[in-house]
Amino acid sequence: MTLKQTACLFLCIYTAPLLATEADDLFTLSFEDLLEVHVDIASKTSETLASAPSTITVFNGKKIALLGVNNAFELMNFVPGMQSTRGDWVGAVPKDHARGVYLDSGNILVMINGERLNESSFGKASVYMPFIPVEIIDKVEFIRGPGSALYGSNAFLGVMNIVTKSQNNELSVAVGNVGQVGAAFSLSQQVNQQTHLFANGAYNSKNGERYSQGVRDPLRSSYLEAGLNIDKFAVRGRYNQVELNDFLNLGGYSEDNQHRSENAFISVSYDWIDTDTSTFSAKVAYTHHQIQSAGLIAAADNLPLANYDFFVGPAWHTSDLTINLDASHQFGNGWLFNSGLEYNHAEQQKADVRSNYFDVNSGEIIVEDPFYQGSIVTISNYAPFQSLQATFETRSIYGQIKVPYSEQFSLFLGARFDDVKDLDSNLSPRIAAIYKPVEAHTLKFQYGESFRTPVTNELYSNDDVTIGNPNLTSEYVKTTELVWRYERQDWHVNSVFFYNQLHDFINIVPMSSDNTQFTFANQLDDTNRGVELDSMLRLNDDFSLEATYTQYFDTPMKPTFKRFASVIANFEYEQWMLSVDGVWRDEVNVQTSTDRFKQPAYLLLGAVVSWQFSARSQLSFKAHNILDKHYSVYDPRVADGAVAGVGGEYSVHYQIKF
Repeated sequence: MTLKQTACLFLCIYTAPLLATEADDLFTLSFEDLLEVHVDIASKTSETLASAPSTITVFNGKKIALLGVNNAFELMNFVPGMQSTRGDWVGAVPKDHARGVYLDSGNILVMINGERLNESSFGKASVYMPFIPVEIIDKVEFIRGPGSALYGSNAFLGVMNIVTKSQNNELSVAVGNVGQVGAAFSLSQQVNQQTHLFANGAYNSKNGERYSQGVRDPLRSSYLEAGLNIDKFAVRGRYNQVELNDFLNLGGYSEDNQHRSENAFISVSYDWIDTDTSTFSAKVAYTHHQIQSAGLIAAADNLPLANYDFFVGPAWHTSDLTINLDASHQFGNGWLFNSGLEYNHAEQQKADVRSNYFDVNSGEIIVEDPFYQGSIVTISNYAPFQSLQATFETRSIYGQIKVPYSEQFSLFLGARFDDVKDLDSNLSPRIAAIYKPVEAHTLKFQYGESFRTPVTNELYSNDDVTIGNPNLTSEYVKTTELVWRYERQDWHVNSVFFYNQLHDFINIVPMSSDNTQFTFANQLDDTNRGVELDSMLRLNDDFSLEATYTQYFDTPMKPTFKRFASVIANFEYEQWMLSVDGVWRDEVNVQTSTDRFKQPAYLLLGAVVSWQFSARSQLSFKAHNILDKHYSVYDPRVADGAVAGVGGEYSVHYQIKF
């Protein structure tokens, strides 16, 4: 890539209004409003992108409408330093790449409305909630870098907070190729001055495309959410169900693969104090996760004592109970102090197994014809899994102070202490110095430490694929960031240099020569450095560009993209809008256990064409991978390393507001 080409990638922009009046605007945000957008995720104080003490990327609902994405996880592909692909643990489940780290252990904390989705059995949000429909999203905030000083475990290399809609009345429907069907609604009602109700719902399904392995990647997803505010009292409830059958599961492709996940969430909160200078709130939240999954482990041709394929997988239930007290106070000199206490009780309540082979007398899975069950069944109280039914009790205290020394200089100091009973304890400090020497320039120095506590699958698993290691300790990272941000009326550019010191990373270690069984170990120490660039440019009232570029200076811990970029071009004409986006990824070339995986660099193109034919309704055409590019992404636990990417998907969407 030439210097000129690289420079072009740094240019970006957001959209000017589609129509003349704000009331008619369904999907755009002015450039000035974007620069002043307020975010809370980085500090639990309201800050702009320039003043926030972390590196932040924000997508509001209007910007998401410019992209041909359906799942919230796909937004990572437009965030510097992050990518989202598919892997071997249910191939359609998103897997995170963040700042040169590609490990399957939940190094990005995912939240919905500030409530964590990462749980205690696998650590990743995407196993139990792999599909979050964009239709119900109001905003998505990303921290690029450490966030444990505020959010504890899993806020390791980044944080993703999805804010759902609460002030909208709208309905949308969609149809597309590969059997795509979707519908969504958002409702909001202000009953009186003190009482507000809202609800969101979405249904998405597709049959999926046919892959060379003889399988499809179907999807069935339902999402329901409701909320009630009465003065200082708030109740939230949420239910989500996803099915991702067929395709790839536990390294094997089969039409009989199964995966079904469910989540139920409820929270109650009360604002005891809410004044101009002080706040104090309390919240109790409970989440229940469950999955039923089974993947092809061995084909019948490779089983000398069995005539049927061998499937196995978990039937697990986990829960999280969280009690949180949060307070803030602004002193007369402008200093702002935030603090909080948190108690979390995480439990794996059920650890059954699903398989099509089982010996009732011995209580063991024996892959021989006499023990064939006729289909995949759930085996309760499976002895080797009982050690997984563990409990984690975490007590946390955190605090942060913002010191605005002057209009040009602010300092943030904070720390969080997490004590996981009988397992580990961690102190996560942070510091951020923000200096604005002249009007258009902002300089930041940011330092933070983050950790991730091992989960039950890593500590206590005992199956045909993984054997746990109860001696594991937390993995942690020390991150230093230098940031320069430049803002003008029609242009901004943001550059970040980061330096990660990675310690005691938990890695999958083969236990057999054929890589069919694994354990876990704290065995990786490494450093990772890189630069992240993003920029926005409005060329005129009708045309705009946005782009990101990421370059790592060190070889990633696991083979992943060392360079990648994205671009969004937007053109508006009267009631029409055309947006074209692209995600570019560098090549990956690695020796696998059986062969060499090599995927040349590739570009995935998407597009959105929207026609706003009335003040409250619009028709859109969305396309992902327009050119139907055939590509694979690397996963270390697949024999040949290759997981097929998603081909061309096209859909028509109609939305009406009322």
